[in-house]
Amino acid sequence: MRDVLPWREPVPLDGTMGEPRARGRFGEYGGRYAPESLVEACREVDEAFREAWADPGFRGALARLLAVHAGRPTPLTPARRLSEALGVQLYLKREDLTHTGSHKINNVLGQALLATRMGRRRLIAETGAGQHGVATATAAALLGLEATVFMGERDIERQALNVFRMRMLGAEVVPVTAGSRTLKDATSEAMRHWVGATGDSHYCIGSVVGPDPYPWMVREFQRIIGDEARGQCAAELRTGVPDYVVACVGGGSNAAGTFAGFADTPARLVGVEAEGGAGAARGRLGVMHGCRSLFLQDDDGQITQAHSIAAGLDYPGVGPEHAHLRDLGRARYVTVTDDEAVGAAVRLARTEGIVPALESAHALAWVIRAASGGDLPAGSTVLMTLSGRGDKDVSTLKELL
Repeated sequence: MRDVLPWREPVPLDGTMGEPRARGRFGEYGGRYAPESLVEACREVDEAFREAWADPGFRGALARLLAVHAGRPTPLTPARRLSEALGVQLYLKREDLTHTGSHKINNVLGQALLATRMGRRRLIAETGAGQHGVATATAAALLGLEATVFMGERDIERQALNVFRMRMLGAEVVPVTAGSRTLKDATSEAMRHWVGATGDSHYCIGSVVGPDPYPWMVREFQRIIGDEARGQCAAELRTGVPDYVVACVGGGSNAAGTFAGFADTPARLVGVEAEGGAGAARGRLGVMHGCRSLFLQDDDGQITQAHSIAAGLDYPGVGPEHAHLRDLGRARYVTVTDDEAVGAAVRLARTEGIVPALESAHALAWVIRAASGGDLPAGSTVLMTLSGRGDKDVSTLKELL
């Protein structure tokens, strides 16, 4: 299968992945397309985040929680046996080793601290694979908050382990039966619920989507992935910077956080989407969930249903900053099939002793395909973010293997 977009020369752009322009714009994308009842709530979040992010006390409290509760920094692991087989030097940024098992905890601890600073006592969240829901329930328990998590009925069935974990942590899990019963509908239902609960609740969006300031704020909370990896690569690699930086993309938070650490370097940035949820690779301009971005649509402009074996990638769009990076040519977005992702998960398990989340396996599948097909020159250094661990996907894999 050929990748959708050809390479352009990677030109480091000063200011790329900095603060968005006025009204939360990344080029022509972003904005705050919220119902009137949520415009004020978004403005309050924006003001609170700007104030908190400029406060060394807030930054220090978050850094401590990330260290003593989430287990940061996460290591950079050389995939030695797989690298030898592929003819490249592959390094894994191990977000699967954080507490709760994915990168989601980075963003949620930040938003939960912000919610307490704003005087909110309850977190509202959406979740697909369940990892953001687990992280939200974890942070709520840690800080003495309530948590309500909206999850598509289909995802509840295929992510039963994470549903149990959320409930064990004290969160209310609300099944969403509308539409495709997956992440898109869970997000819609969570936003509708927030309309009537802005006084005491904070909507803890899990990815770089939604109305301003969420795409920017979530990226900043996830930037720690790229910043850590940049320092680790400087110490580990002879060149200091990898040739390629690769991450899976649904809404795109782990990729945005990773890319932010390398946007001003010559590294080629690669976002890997599910074949059935390729918003950046195949989407068209539209508005959904509060922002203007690229979404899968029919000829009448209606959002079409996405599909992925990985629940966290089962989203018909992409965050607005990813759409902007695509247009600039700073990042390339490619797609991977379900079968390729499953094959990559098995291969990593059997060569490196690591069972990845199916979301992360999409990024690895592209690395395997590109190395085998010549898109990755022999000897290239590749940094790949392993965004989550595969415990949650065991029942899905058991049915297929």
